[in-house]
Amino acid sequence: KSLTAAQFAALGGSAVVFVRPIKGVALTEMLEEQGFAADEDYHLVMSADGTPLFVTDTTQAVADWLGEKNFGIVPLH
Repeated sequence: KSLTAAQFAALGGSAVVFVRPIKGVALTEMLEEQGFAADEDYHLVMSADGTPLFVTDTTQAVADWLGEKNFGIVPLH
């Protein structure tokens, strides 16, 4: 079933994020930006609706960034 953006937001979609491991080559394709080393591992924080919010190469940077925010974090499965 599909939800409209307004319906999703009413469920808290803008307040929930997930962290996804991703290779640089996939980031380059996804974000259409250069500068990511193709074989490097990165961490991509995305909102529940799939919007990229933050990219880094360390888990500590993710923890620091999330520590400054008020998001609910969900694990990927």
